[in-house]
Amino acid sequence: MNTRRTPAVRTPVQLAVLVMGAVFLLVGVLGFIPGITTNYGDLQFAGHQSDALLLGVFQVSILHNVVHLLFGIAGVLMARTWSGARNFLIGGGVVYLVLWVYGMLIGHESSANFVPLNAADNWLHLVLGIGMIALGLLLSRRHVTAAR
Repeated sequence: MNTRRTPAVRTPVQLAVLVMGAVFLLVGVLGFIPGITTNYGDLQFAGHQSDALLLGVFQVSILHNVVHLLFGIAGVLMARTWSGARNFLIGGGVVYLVLWVYGMLIGHESSANFVPLNAADNWLHLVLGIGMIALGLLLSRRHVTAAR
C-alpha cells in the first residue's frame, strides 16, 4: 500500500492567490505590531479616530487589521481550487474597487469612515482592485481554454 501522497499541482491563479492570502495575513499581523505600526497607542477598534499607521502610511484600526486577517484566510482557503482562486481574485478585486469608491466619496473625518481609510489606503485599494481583477482574468484564461 502506497501511503505517499503526490503533491498537489497548483495552477498559476492558485499560486497567486496563495501568495496574496499570505501577504494579507502578514499585513493583518503587522498592523498589531508597535513600531511597524506607528502611533500604536492611538489604535482604536474602528473609526476615523484611530491614528495608528501601518508602515507610517496606511491608517489602520483593530477592525481594519482583522479584515486583512480574514481576507488572508479566505485567500489561503480559496487557493485550494482553480475556481475558488479565480473567484477570490475577481470578487476581491471588485470589493476593493467598491472600497476605493467608498473611500473617495466619504470624508476622512466622517463617522462613515468606520474602517478607517486615508488617501494612501484609497489609492492602494484602487491598485489592488485593478490588479486582482487583471490577475484573475489573465491567469485563468489558459485553464478555461484548455477545458474546452
